[in-house]
Amino acid sequence: MLKAVIVILLLAVVISLFSSLTFLIRDSSRRSRVVNALVVRVVLSVLLLIVIGFALWSGEIQLRPNPATGL
Repeated sequence: MLKAVIVILLLAVVISLFSSLTFLIRDSSRRSRVVNALVVRVVLSVLLLIVIGFALWSGEIQLRPNPATGL
């Protein structure tokens, strides 16, 4: 379950990054859309790190799984 949340958050971070790039290229005015998109990306990234930390702490994922056991 946590692996799916991690993948969804990672995709949301990438989508937010490309949306801020689109705003940066297309908006010539001094709107704060780029800043808002980057703030969303930072918040999603922090949330992603928290979820990864919780998954490591709970044992759902491992940093170096043993390839012999297939875990």
